[in-house]
Amino acid sequence: MRAVSQDDLGGPDVLKVVTLPVPEPRMGEVLVRVHAASVNPVDVHNRQTGVFVGAPPFVLGWDVSGTVEAVGAGVTLYRPGDAVFGMLPFPHGHGAYAEYAVGPARAFVPKPPELDHVHAAAMPLAGLTAWQALVETARIGEGSRVMVTGASGGVGHLAVQIAASRGATVIGVASTANLDFVRALGADGVIDYTAADLSDAAGDLDAVFDASARHAAQALDVLKPGGILVSTLPHTLAPVEEDAAARRVRAVGLFVEADRLGMTALADLAAEGRLVPTVAATFPLEQAAAAQSAVAGPGKTVLTLA
Repeated sequence: MRAVSQDDLGGPDVLKVVTLPVPEPRMGEVLVRVHAASVNPVDVHNRQTGVFVGAPPFVLGWDVSGTVEAVGAGVTLYRPGDAVFGMLPFPHGHGAYAEYAVGPARAFVPKPPELDHVHAAAMPLAGLTAWQALVETARIGEGSRVMVTGASGGVGHLAVQIAASRGATVIGVASTANLDFVRALGADGVIDYTAADLSDAAGDLDAVFDASARHAAQALDVLKPGGILVSTLPHTLAPVEEDAAARRVRAVGLFVEADRLGMTALADLAAEGRLVPTVAATFPLEQAAAAQSAVAGPGKTVLTLA
């Protein structure tokens, strides 16, 4: 099979198309013929540093949408030909930048017919990050007041829609150019972080999801006692932990986990039209380097395979 691999850490030029054996599904696993694979900022970070995946060579990518090619022993959920999407286990299950990917059967769910493979691939890692942060960690619901930073990005634009679907009042934080985009996602209010301080524009919030991982200190000023700050980069919270405790605000960092229940919830929202991933650009597999260079957003960048 064709795959995009790298022998060295570094810039986009280290990515190259190689030929690898098609993996075989083991007990409890499925082999998926990949139709589309999403590109995430964490892919870029690992290409440069290998922080989560170790030393090269390796094949990056966690988001997969495709069709089941084969199933391992004991798998009853799927048959060859089933259309599925999901996230390979993060961080050690990487390998989506390839014509075939293998992973636990329960990391995948049936792809809703309302989503094509490109849009389905745009959802798992970013959507699960938002779902696990807002629904399972912050436990937002009807009447919650929530702020999402990085609201136009891959994670943030899904987070705004998820929060709105839960009945929360949502304030989206983005740059000037992306404010209208965030409003169209369902945000009740927007803040231009280039022109206003977060604390000048909002306050007394139940939760802040710092999807940009850049606004932890300002987030404390807008949260009420008993509120929660969730960041996508746990190490960014160290400078504010003491202040958060003094204000009776819970500050937690989250790394996404493969999760069939969360994927099922995302699929249901997508089928109902309440969660629509925005695809900013698509690239063929062999242009993975260009795709990673374009990952800044808004929305998601996706690799496509014939």
